Amino acid sequence: MTAILSIPLAPVRRDAQTADFFDGTARGELLLREKIGTGELLAPQTAVPDDADYRWTPASGRGRIISWTTVYGRNAEGTVVPQHILAVVELDEGPWWWTRLVVEDREPVTGASVHAEFHKSGDADEYEYVPVFVLD
Repeated sequence: MTAILSIPLAPVRRDAQTADFFDGTARGELLLREKIGTGELLAPQTAVPDDADYRWTPASGRGRIISWTTVYGRNAEGTVVPQHILAVVELDEGPWWWTRLVVEDREPVTGASVHAEFHKSGDADEYEYVPVFVLD
């Protein structure tokens, strides 16, 4: 497999509900929501009530591929080419994460081990670092 082109991520900006999560990604840390009292871990994007008993907790940033697909587009000449790979990763802690998968010169395999890296989602200072996953 040839290297997949690295298309810039869509610019992401924080809001009040995502500020703590993006503080973590800026530090190179993937955070999950933990229900205080039960220890249940939820994916970061899981909506929780404002009065809920949840806190952010660090995750290992490791997991395995559950499923993946290649997204195609057209280059300047109009030829259909692979642009990036999207994947569902089951984090070692249990929640599933939809993500961009960064690969070079090898095809992803369902069940393969991956780890998180944090890429800036745009050039401007107000854009956030977001997790993408890389084959181990």
